[in-house]
Amino acid sequence: MTDAEEKKTVIYAMKTTAKQERTVVDNIVKALEDHDEIHVVAVMAPEELKGYVLIESPDPIARIEQLREMVPNARAVVKGEMAFSEIEHFLVPKPVVTGIDEGTIVELIAGPFKGEKAVVKRVDTSKEEITVELYESMVPIPITVRGDNVRVIDKTHE
Repeated sequence: MTDAEEKKTVIYAMKTTAKQERTVVDNIVKALEDHDEIHVVAVMAPEELKGYVLIESPDPIARIEQLREMVPNARAVVKGEMAFSEIEHFLVPKPVVTGIDEGTIVELIAGPFKGEKAVVKRVDTSKEEITVELYESMVPIPITVRGDNVRVIDKTHE
């Protein structure tokens, strides 16, 4: 083990250009391939944290600033360290049916009814399934689908 690997890791937040978080993560990975002197343990761009990328590294902030200079769309490294407790909630998976309520209009994105619009009639968070009725159907037939097989179109309630 090198000295860098034995050191305690620190979590840094890097400010990015809006909607470029995933690109910045990819560019950080590419930059690290060419620069062995910069040590990064993990990089993540939580969807709920707009405009920031989180970097875990044993290196001092000056090294992360060096990395930022190599990466397009990376704007600044936020001064100071982040505690693990501040980012812990980003690491817990959320149920896929979060944010889907009864009356929500969704589009089916998989299965035999792909492309059809439907109204949510029931949400089962324990099974991560929703029951929908097709929007333009003559006879309302309830269809149960997995929560990740729909895309929310409109959150208006009936």
